[in-house]
Amino acid sequence: MKSNLLLLLCVATVLLSCNQTLKKDSGAQNTNPYVESWESLAQHNEAPDWFQDAKLGIYFHWGVYSVPAFGSEWYPRKMHFEQTREYKHHIDKYGHPSEFGYHDFVPLFKAEKFDAEEWADLFVKAGARFAGPVAEHHDGFSMWDSDVTPWNVSNKGPHKDITGLLKSSITKRGMKFITTFHHARNLQRYNGKPDENDFGKSHYPLFEGMPPASKDEELKFLYGNIPEEQWNEDIWFGKLKEVIDKYQPDIIWFDSWLDQIPEAYRQKFCAYYLNQAKKWGKEVVIVRKQDDLPLTCSVDDLEKSRKNKLEKKSWMTDETVSTGSWSYTEDLKIKSAADVLHVLIDIVSKNGVLLLNISPKADGTIPEDQKDVLLQMGEWLNKYGESIYGTRPWYTFGEGPTKEPEGHFKNHEAFLKVKYSAEDVRYTTKNSNIYATILGWPGKNKKFLLKAFSKTEWADAKEIKNVTLLGSDEKIDFEWTDEGLLVVFPTEVVDTMAVVFKVEM
Repeated sequence: MKSNLLLLLCVATVLLSCNQTLKKDSGAQNTNPYVESWESLAQHNEAPDWFQDAKLGIYFHWGVYSVPAFGSEWYPRKMHFEQTREYKHHIDKYGHPSEFGYHDFVPLFKAEKFDAEEWADLFVKAGARFAGPVAEHHDGFSMWDSDVTPWNVSNKGPHKDITGLLKSSITKRGMKFITTFHHARNLQRYNGKPDENDFGKSHYPLFEGMPPASKDEELKFLYGNIPEEQWNEDIWFGKLKEVIDKYQPDIIWFDSWLDQIPEAYRQKFCAYYLNQAKKWGKEVVIVRKQDDLPLTCSVDDLEKSRKNKLEKKSWMTDETVSTGSWSYTEDLKIKSAADVLHVLIDIVSKNGVLLLNISPKADGTIPEDQKDVLLQMGEWLNKYGESIYGTRPWYTFGEGPTKEPEGHFKNHEAFLKVKYSAEDVRYTTKNSNIYATILGWPGKNKKFLLKAFSKTEWADAKEIKNVTLLGSDEKIDFEWTDEGLLVVFPTEVVDTMAVVFKVEM
């Protein structure tokens, strides 16, 4: 009897122990629902509603490369090639690169006039719904307080946590926070051909006698002279993990060359970020620029280009306020506010989001011509933003004579030449309203046919209740015909950049 009772007690103890272990395992699974596989990561909602609603974000190429303010943000690489403008400029102004290396610019990057509060105020006025820094470009210099590398803004240069200050200023104004990473190219993979046209897979050329080839224990963290496996774990992934843990970004965006990172590390990053976000109770977004992350767990990005048709899945364009360099240069040419606004309107009509780059000076000031573009856009969005924020595509993105070219970044020069006119229309919808945005001002009392409302083309046509022109108090005359919706412009000019008809169903 006693032995049977003892046996029953033993069995009960084992079952209880197993049950507790299962509960612990179940809890661990609930805490970390994502594992390092594309199948698991595909369960992530890659484009949450807040992201699709936001439409406009601002980031900035700003770092040590802003000090020379010459050529572009690729100065750190091109200054080593004898046939480049950057090399000749460097020789004339700073001396030979073997004597004055890129690392010698770091003490000159002081950001002495940087004001995170002022920047965040500007982004709000511009109409941005998310903003944040290029956390690290190809050059290996981190724009946050890092324990992974000595080459960071807290240890050197500005001696302040730029990313931390921006995170605080941006999020307390209700915007989401983005950090972008371009550091996949920083590892020293150079194949040794002394030719600038040899793009290579690493940013710095490994020329003998130049700082990137140095064996110095500190310089190797800037120039990427670290064994590949160690670099993948401690540097590429280590920097991402550090920014995730310290700043909890809502969006992490990657530049090209992510395909140089082993797939296992890409999966490791995704799983870590998404599991951390789950613990924070946040929906986050991963954006990639080329076919190096599955679109089941990331958002597609097109550099200086965009879709020329309506897409079912949300996507992004990264575009800059200038016609040339992404970083500040002394000869930087800035686009008009109308051109940038038209790009935004076109992107939104096709289910996209715009990430707009600006180019601050090394001292932390944003040039007035760039501010003017942002403020003009923001003024328009403040008046007519209901046609942009929180909208979704209609059955067609638009109509008009202006067409975008095919392709991605390789065709960016053709995209730069695209100019919209008052004959081009872009559509969005929200609730029971359809917004027809005309990219210009056709003229007072002008009759204009919105062809997408054709009763033969619009498959699920509904009765039109009313038509108004946002920003105008005048009654809008309209007629709905088989050919489309005929509207008449008011007698007073409402806006010259773009005007919005609100069609209530």
